[in-house]
Amino acid sequence: MMRAWILPMLLVLCGSAVATGMVLKGTPTTAAAVLLAFLALAGVNSPLIFPRSIGAGEAQRRSAVDGRPIVYWRPGCTYCIRLRLRLGRHARRLHWVNIWRDPAGAAEVRVANDGNETVPTVIVAGRPHTNPDPAWVRENLSSRPR
Repeated sequence: MMRAWILPMLLVLCGSAVATGMVLKGTPTTAAAVLLAFLALAGVNSPLIFPRSIGAGEAQRRSAVDGRPIVYWRPGCTYCIRLRLRLGRHARRLHWVNIWRDPAGAAEVRVANDGNETVPTVIVAGRPHTNPDPAWVRENLSSRPR
């Protein structure tokens, strides 16, 4: 779990160093903007933005029991971030699989996308949907039991 925080912590430290240098040079407003940009990047790359990932096998087992969709994603993917942010609080109702941490999940994505690791790939009722519209995913969540 600690490895997941390395990049966000590095971004915060780098942003702090750059901002400190800018403040010392006499540009505190620019320094604040740069620090905010680094903090935003750190937040987007932190484990806080995505619900805890599980393995593909566990996600498939849970989905078979509760009928909730599975989202295959990877860190740094802008489309995955867009999906996560637009789902808001509903994102926790999906099963999230990080394909960079789970080789079985990466294999599932390749099968669904003609050998490509295109994410986000959302599995709803056993059918894959590559980079679906977040509103469509939310719609499919509302038709499923909580």
